[in-house]
Amino acid sequence: MTMSDLVLAIETSCDETAASVVEAARLVRSSVVSSQVDQHARYGGVVPEVASRAHVELLVPVVAEAMVAAGVEGRDLAVVAATTGPGLVGSLLVGVSAAKALSLSWDVPFVAVNHLEAHLYAALLEEPDLEMPMVVLLVSGGHTMLVVMEDHGRYRLLGSTLDDAAGEAFDKVARYLGLGYPGGPAVDHLALDGDRSAYSYPRALVQENPATLSGDRRYAFSFSGLKTAVVNHLRSDPDASTVDVVASFQEAVVDALVTKARWAIEETGVRAACLGGGVAANSRLRERFTEICEGAGARAFLPPPSMCTDNAAMVAAAGWWQFRREGPSPLDTGADPNLGLNLIG
Repeated sequence: MTMSDLVLAIETSCDETAASVVEAARLVRSSVVSSQVDQHARYGGVVPEVASRAHVELLVPVVAEAMVAAGVEGRDLAVVAATTGPGLVGSLLVGVSAAKALSLSWDVPFVAVNHLEAHLYAALLEEPDLEMPMVVLLVSGGHTMLVVMEDHGRYRLLGSTLDDAAGEAFDKVARYLGLGYPGGPAVDHLALDGDRSAYSYPRALVQENPATLSGDRRYAFSFSGLKTAVVNHLRSDPDASTVDVVASFQEAVVDALVTKARWAIEETGVRAACLGGGVAANSRLRERFTEICEGAGARAFLPPPSMCTDNAAMVAAAGWWQFRREGPSPLDTGADPNLGLNLIG
């Protein structure tokens, strides 16, 4: 490896201001994340205008800290990468504009990175030589999907959510129960003390035989009905144990996720599977995902919790591989809040 393998990446797609320097998509030289959770907690969710203003204030010191911690200067870099979507457009623009400015100032190529693709690379920071193809279960507040990663930059979508993302369901149930924001960690923590089998909540689109589901629904997810079932239950039984409700709800979400992942592993015959996205930090999901992978004869790869939530190290890894495949991105590449994965098939 040489200094030309160094990538500075910037991530500002939502409410984390992050910068990282990574060498050859393997060695994390630095990773700095400044969270805005406290600023948004009073509103019960992310306020786009508040988020973008905070990025403007935080980005320069965050980038400076990442560069100093890595012991590098602009002339040492091979690439400056930034998340260009999907995400909140105001937040994305802050990071994209800064990355382009640094690219021009340092005369270093700019690479535009897809946020979803970056999550797929979080596990590869720990295991850069993962054997492909592999099944990836990507679960966050905005997305829930099963993807076959055929090779670097080659993704085949098996299925995604038809309504709410899994992380969105966690947040909505947590908000109804008054558990605070963000809801995912609160649910995970509280569920540790609950009875997972206390209440039977629905697992939509999950049946004993996947062949009974049509092709376009076999790997699809649906969580809006589950969220509604929990709310209706609490309205009819206000004295229901909160810890048991939370534990039973979480188990229903996890059941749906890992069941579909197991079907995908068995049908595709892959030998590896990994988790990605913020919900991949959930302790019960990590436990169950490992179990189903072992049962299906596949190796399970789980990024550390710090790499599950939004960070710039995963953006740097994705950016490095993309630069090797495609070279630099045009400087007129803009922020795209609705950017999707570039899929094959």
